[in-house]
Amino acid sequence: MNLLQRHIFASVFFTCAVAAGIFAFVLIVGNALKDLLGYLLAGQLTLEAFVKLTGLLVPYVAVHALPVGMLTGVLLVLGRMSAQQEITAMRAAGLGLGYVAKPILWIAVAGVAATLALNFHFEPTARTLYRQTVREAVQKNPLSMIVEKTFIRDFPGVVVYAGEKEGAELRDVWLWKLDREKRVTEFLRAKSGRVDYDEGANVMKVALTDTFADQRDPKNPESFSTTDTQVSMGEVEVDIPLGNLFGAQGASRRSSLLTFGELLARKKQLEQEGAPLAARMKISVALHEKAAGSLTILAFALLAIPLGIKVSRKETTANLGVALLLALAYYFLNVVVSWLDRSPALRPDLWLWMPPLVFIGLGVWLFRRVERI
Repeated sequence: MNLLQRHIFASVFFTCAVAAGIFAFVLIVGNALKDLLGYLLAGQLTLEAFVKLTGLLVPYVAVHALPVGMLTGVLLVLGRMSAQQEITAMRAAGLGLGYVAKPILWIAVAGVAATLALNFHFEPTARTLYRQTVREAVQKNPLSMIVEKTFIRDFPGVVVYAGEKEGAELRDVWLWKLDREKRVTEFLRAKSGRVDYDEGANVMKVALTDTFADQRDPKNPESFSTTDTQVSMGEVEVDIPLGNLFGAQGASRRSSLLTFGELLARKKQLEQEGAPLAARMKISVALHEKAAGSLTILAFALLAIPLGIKVSRKETTANLGVALLLALAYYFLNVVVSWLDRSPALRPDLWLWMPPLVFIGLGVWLFRRVERI
């Protein structure tokens, strides 16, 4: 690359990096506040574990931040160059649009390679370690999972609420037992209670005193005609198993949490076992989704180059608005395609390539149109 192309390369690279960093920061803060802040405030996570878990969010958010950062950066740089007549001067000197686009496409190709590595290795590895770290941190102090004046829905088959908590002592305890369909089969309310943890059995024991219960027909829990209202039960002990609280590991991990090698191994295993089409399609969808998603950064770059030149405004808000609308349109198209996941016969894995290919085709068409102007 000559001096002018190196200037374009540096400008676009720096702007894209800053834009991607801003988007990544916003996503990290949002995810940390949603998933981790409650554990930190409840004392279930140390500050060191909180910082470590926040760092493990970086590969996950980078997958989404890089394409949007690329789109925003190219629109801002080329929009500024077009508004200051730099693009016009280059074209007057006989330099075509391909000359301007070459350093940007090199950045996009490098971004595709980085996204492939993130999708197939770093992101699933980080998310798996993230879940393991949360699970281990909470299981070291399971009693802290009971937070006063909060509905605790983390336990399998049970919802717990306590009005007050002092150590292991609870007051005004509400407990709902749920069936597999999340229907209430029994409701317990007690004036007080005590929580103990059986480490050997990995079970939380909740001993309730002065207990009243609403018991329902297990076969038809939604029928209140068979409910025994406010039955006094005195002292009651409820065991809450914690074994699968944060999901199982190993073979039962979701396909989105598997690396490339693990996905291929799982696919081969399912084929040898003669698994149903729906099970095999989940693995195929995960493979194609990660591969097709890596093209997002290239699709955004091809679309942003002609749009950045055509918008040709100094106002950054205009370019940012265009970037936001394009990103929303792209991800909405992805959501529409994802609706086919429940119909494996329609090959949802192949439909996942439609959004990036549509945007790439649209970008090439706009590129040629702007080149002729």
